[in-house]
Amino acid sequence: MKGIVYTGEGAEVLDGLEVRDAGPGEVVVRIMAAGVCHSDITAASGAFGWPAPAVLGHEGAGIVEQIGTGVTNVAVGDHVIVSTLQACGMCKACGAGKPTRCRSTLGNMAQPFTLDGDPCWNFAAASVFTERTVVRAIQAVKIPDDVPFTSACLVGCGVMTGAGAVLYRSNVEVGQTAVVYGCGGVGLNAIQALRVRRASRIIAIDVDPQKEALARSFGATDFLDGRSADIVDQVRTLVPYKPGELSGPFGAGGVDWVYDVVARPEVTLNALNMLDWGGNVVIIGTPGGDAKFELPYQPFTQNERGVIGCRAGSYSPHTHMPQIIDLYRRGEFMLDELVSATYPLDGFHDAVHDMHEGGVARGVLVLD
Repeated sequence: MKGIVYTGEGAEVLDGLEVRDAGPGEVVVRIMAAGVCHSDITAASGAFGWPAPAVLGHEGAGIVEQIGTGVTNVAVGDHVIVSTLQACGMCKACGAGKPTRCRSTLGNMAQPFTLDGDPCWNFAAASVFTERTVVRAIQAVKIPDDVPFTSACLVGCGVMTGAGAVLYRSNVEVGQTAVVYGCGGVGLNAIQALRVRRASRIIAIDVDPQKEALARSFGATDFLDGRSADIVDQVRTLVPYKPGELSGPFGAGGVDWVYDVVARPEVTLNALNMLDWGGNVVIIGTPGGDAKFELPYQPFTQNERGVIGCRAGSYSPHTHMPQIIDLYRRGEFMLDELVSATYPLDGFHDAVHDMHEGGVARGVLVLD
């Protein structure tokens, strides 16, 4: 079996992989398509400290090939999206429908694979950059057979992370205004979720001008160059305190929501300064573990602004993934348009190159 493996020095396409059979409560999924996400590239750089060798990939969809004892939610032959949330299903967080807060979803390092006969690690409880993987049944979300695997696979991470931040972590009201800071695959899904929620103004910000056409096609009403020194004033020009006056008392004026996909200190501070009274910054991006930012007290205590953390879109797989698929099938949510290019498994490095060059919403590996 072939797969993309983190070797400790980088990512390589290797043969010689095998995956074990499904145990109790598990399923084996034949992967049909897998999205190439920045997190996989970060893992391949060694930044996560993940053990090697490990089969990469965490954004996949495929067909159930084998089920273990006790599995009732899927059957052999079902089409599924693979979720990275290996939740316990029994704790307080899971019972409340908030599995992103389940402590069992952290880590989950295991060695379900062998590489040339030696133990090989998984990655993100998924490992979808290979022909077959084994996951907990709770991670397999059944979808209709008419949904293309190349589109469905993106729901596993990029779609839910961006759209979920809008739909499930925040409470955007009809007519409110928002900024999306960063317009890659995650940002585009935040943009279209704001469109679904009927936000009146959706301001996209990115340092790559190639992203403007994509951002507008997904629902952005405005696009600004994130390299601009006066980016805060540009946002406030679009959503001023009142005509001819960008800011009022204690910074009144600006938008109701800022979705920070970038998560850099200067970006987060800009995001705060773009908020109207009562507005919130939702931090989606995941910088290094020692990254910090400093913010002043007064905008929070005097004017009820807030900063909200968001993990993986705060979604519940078996409730929210089907909602996105339903919106897609009704023509209200764009999935096919997220797929900028497809590649064979051997084309992984081409997909990474195109991602770094910009202009790509998502590259997808096709395994069948």
